[in-house]
Amino acid sequence: MENKRIVVKVGTSTLTYENGKLNLRRFQHLCRVLSDLHNAGREIVLVSSGAVGVGLGKLGMEKRPSSTPEKQALAAVGQCELMFMYDKIFGEYNNTVAQILLTRNVIDDITLRQNAYNTLETLIKMKIIPVINENDSVATDEIEGANFGDNDMLSAMVARLVGADMLVIMTDIDGLFETNPRVDPYAKLLKRVAKIDDEIKEMAGGTGSNRGTGGMLTKVAAAEIATKNGIQCCVLNGNNPDILYDLMDGHNPGTIFEASQV
Repeated sequence: MENKRIVVKVGTSTLTYENGKLNLRRFQHLCRVLSDLHNAGREIVLVSSGAVGVGLGKLGMEKRPSSTPEKQALAAVGQCELMFMYDKIFGEYNNTVAQILLTRNVIDDITLRQNAYNTLETLIKMKIIPVINENDSVATDEIEGANFGDNDMLSAMVARLVGADMLVIMTDIDGLFETNPRVDPYAKLLKRVAKIDDEIKEMAGGTGSNRGTGGMLTKVAAAEIATKNGIQCCVLNGNNPDILYDLMDGHNPGTIFEASQV
């Protein structure tokens, strides 16, 4: 099966409403589509942001706090809610999930990285869907947008770690545009990127939504890591998770970054 092992990254803006509350309709829809792809024989690894955003909504707070400890507390609350929902809804489709919380040092340390790889490989072989997030309650990389950028970079590192065939980054925009579509109504969507160069990175400038920490720049940086390791990457709009079927059927519903020949 082409593109058998898929890492799917879903961002905060895809999972939640503007007020931070979980978008239940889209959340359930995503779980159903991923369950269906898993049932069809795909090996699915889900990298999920949203802990801080969900914690925000759970506690009825109107805006993200400014202090890191408060954000970490929100992440601790939100992560419980996220995994409760993933376990509940994937379970409705007879699929089992497992929580994996990672920090940057796990990726960088050869022993810890091997341990993470062993766990992920075992889960995949057991037909269990790993749900991965950064451990925001003890790490500050994602919360402060310093490294992982709303888990965009983390998803690329996970894709490299597990030897994925494809990395899919679901966000609140259709893909990479030549100009900012939020400003330019005539902005042109780039359907394919053969090589990520300075011009492509320049197009990706800008920030993300008010609920997440990643913008298009971190998604292009993630695509660069993936493609350099022979992994095709697609950035697409996650508003309708059925778009994943189109991608798996060989269509291009977003921007595809071609894998380098390795």
